Amino acid sequence: MLLLPEVVDLLRGEGLRNGETIDADFLGGRGGRHFAAEVARLYDTAAMLATLRRHLSNGMSAGQISRSLAFFDTETGRRILRLEVSAREAMREPSVEEAAGAAFAAAQARGDLRAQAVEEFIAANDLDDRNVAGALTSNYRFFRGLTEGGGNRMSDGEILDQVWSQADSLRDETSSWLRAYMFMAYQPLDTEEMAAYLAYSRSPEGQALNAALFAAFDEMYSAIYYGLGLAVAQAMGASDL
Repeated sequence: MLLLPEVVDLLRGEGLRNGETIDADFLGGRGGRHFAAEVARLYDTAAMLATLRRHLSNGMSAGQISRSLAFFDTETGRRILRLEVSAREAMREPSVEEAAGAAFAAAQARGDLRAQAVEEFIAANDLDDRNVAGALTSNYRFFRGLTEGGGNRMSDGEILDQVWSQADSLRDETSSWLRAYMFMAYQPLDTEEMAAYLAYSRSPEGQALNAALFAAFDEMYSAIYYGLGLAVAQAMGASDL
């Protein structure tokens, strides 16, 4: 269900690129092969996939799983999953993300029904708040790892201040990315297909799936970002030797 192996591969690829950004921002690009290997170790596809499957199994009833499988095993359901994966792959390119954002803004300005449907989907699944909360938690865990690894001397209060100072900009970035991504992903769907997906997302099984996925992502990224913080601290310590 949900093309989970493909999704995890995408998340790992995004994570490896995120590691390069962290290396540039915190280590001046001098993390080297050891830091890159630590990033690759943390974005372990088998562990990530196991976390997702465990939360889906524990967070959904047998009936909810069965009804979700029935939806995603339809031609519409399979098509939606393929579109979501391909759009996420395409959004790796900044130029594609920019073009998708511009297309959504233009569609929203003219009252396009697909742009309205995207807004309805985001609201039904609480995607703005859930994604921002997850990102803030990940950032907090990163700085906890960095501090406990000896990479800085920030108190817990200072870490919280640092994290919350990014909340507004993070919300703006998240909002823009979500709408660009979803408008791009769902643009090929016709009105009936989009309505069917909205109906599924609002159903008890759709809500349970959404909650289980976010619980899995929260656990997964909390561990990964804490590990990234430790890895940065270790690299800083090694450079000081």
